[in-house]
Amino acid sequence: MHPIIVLVHSPLVGPATWEPVRIELRQRGLQAAVPILRDDAASGDPYWRQHVASVVATMRGAPAGQPLVLVGHSGAGALLPALGAALARPVAAYLFVDAGIHADGLSRLEVMIAEDAPFAHGLLAHLEAGGRYPEWTDEQLQDAIPDDALRAAVIAEMRPRGLDFFNEPIPVPAGWPDAPVAYMQFTASYDVPAARAREQGWPVREIEGSHFLMLIDPETVADAIVSLTQRS
Repeated sequence: MHPIIVLVHSPLVGPATWEPVRIELRQRGLQAAVPILRDDAASGDPYWRQHVASVVATMRGAPAGQPLVLVGHSGAGALLPALGAALARPVAAYLFVDAGIHADGLSRLEVMIAEDAPFAHGLLAHLEAGGRYPEWTDEQLQDAIPDDALRAAVIAEMRPRGLDFFNEPIPVPAGWPDAPVAYMQFTASYDVPAARAREQGWPVREIEGSHFLMLIDPETVADAIVSLTQRS
């Protein structure tokens, strides 16, 4: 039984970031899904738990026992270990895509400080002053996403978050990783986690480009997903 490739978008944006790759994979005869991460700040549940529950609910209809390849872009990387534990089905591989690699019980901000301290400290000051992130404008994303329609779709789904989101601790279950892991890097911002992946002996693929390369060159990204998850 071939695995379903589950493309998990960052909680800071939406499913539009993965849609071109999902289409590309489907055209190759592969099963692919893009769950929508949903949350409600008023629920009282941690954001990460709500996001994991969103993926679990989406995949509930998949055939029992069918394995999954879990692919997390950017802020979705922090969710991959918890997802593997919650889905109650075999995981064939994990793939981090221009994403941080989480450590048990740390917050997103704590991981960012370890991986990119100047950015993290600037973000913390902004959030402590009552700011939210991201609040990208159309102009700010023009280089990263040159296509007007795709850029508009990403901006429409953007989810600016406050300090509570970035400060919540996120678990990594004992015994993780329980399946092969690989890493795909687009930008220098993720040099530290990419280096950590190499230290762990995980396959690493560098594809120089925008943080949203999946929108610009879905064919190349789809090639890398298939290649890395078969090698890992």
